[in-house]
Amino acid sequence: MILVLPVDLDDDLGRKTGVRTPVIGREEVEAAAVRLATVDPEDSDVNVLFQAINAHDDLRADDAVDEEVAVAAVAGVDEGDVKANRAVGEEVDTVLAALSTGEEVRAVVITDGAQDESVLPVIRSRVPLDGVRRVVVRQAQDLESIYYTMKQVLADPETRGTILIPLGVLLLVYPFSVIAGVMDLPGAFVIGGISTLLGLYTLFRGLGLEETIDGLAERARNGLYAGRVTIVTYLVALALLVIGGVQGVEALEAARSASGSPSLSPTQTVAVFVHAAVRWAAAAGITSSLGQVTDEYLADRFRWRYLNAPFYVVAIAVVLYGLSGYFLPQIPGAAVVPLSLARLAVALTAGTLLGVLSTLTFAVAESQFARGDGETGAV
Repeated sequence: MILVLPVDLDDDLGRKTGVRTPVIGREEVEAAAVRLATVDPEDSDVNVLFQAINAHDDLRADDAVDEEVAVAAVAGVDEGDVKANRAVGEEVDTVLAALSTGEEVRAVVITDGAQDESVLPVIRSRVPLDGVRRVVVRQAQDLESIYYTMKQVLADPETRGTILIPLGVLLLVYPFSVIAGVMDLPGAFVIGGISTLLGLYTLFRGLGLEETIDGLAERARNGLYAGRVTIVTYLVALALLVIGGVQGVEALEAARSASGSPSLSPTQTVAVFVHAAVRWAAAAGITSSLGQVTDEYLADRFRWRYLNAPFYVVAIAVVLYGLSGYFLPQIPGAAVVPLSLARLAVALTAGTLLGVLSTLTFAVAESQFARGDGETGAV
């Protein structure tokens, strides 16, 4: 049996006329074609349906064809190629099941252009193809192919970003030049700015950072909707880190001015910066860790060991404060003097004891509470 199979990938037939697909039989397909032509005479699927009827009649009239000929119209959905192809495949299965014949079925597919032909692999997986006929208005055939190619390119996010973003940046050269002229800025500023944008974009694409950025944005959005405290605490922690960095730089400038030397040794430079900034960094660490602990508690995932985090931060801060204070430069009249060896020993001991004691304390608390929960459950 030869099956003439007109394909309407975006279901213009169903959406515009209400006809349910698949439409099986010559009279039924002709009636559907007339209804579509009445509703929208300019729709190219009208030509597809009538071409299918014409192909059906020609095959029936051909003396060389000694087998049965049938025609059935199938349609997809207007929700993208993947869902449309899947819908066409299901309708082809329905048509094949409805054709009660013991003969091998071969299909002749009728389409209206390159877009509908994307479904051919789906049809070929179900029935052998004897041929494919594309029905388009002759004057529009090349235009339609170009249009479909451009549509496919613009529909692909990766290709769209690769082509359109650099093109858009280049097109901004002229308006930026006009703005630079109005603001009395040199032309090199515009060229440098455009070059910077293109360089950043190329680096961004080359390193594949788009997925990372999308993941961070998705987590931030989910955090806002879920009421996560860490959104606020991380922001505060970032502000504290910035303040700590500024304090460290200012301490370095003050140390250089007080010493009368344009530069300090690398060890002294690190010591001055860390000694001034470590308190702010510790505050940032405590803030962020408390926010994380709060979110874990609200999500019913709290463990006592999580409370170690702020104590660990304080312990590390005490150790770094002592070490950096010991290596501070000797500057007469300076507001901050180096720590003695005895005070360094006290700082190191205090930091170590704080970390160890917090670990033991919360480990014992977790084991006791876990045991209590088990006994309660047993009761």
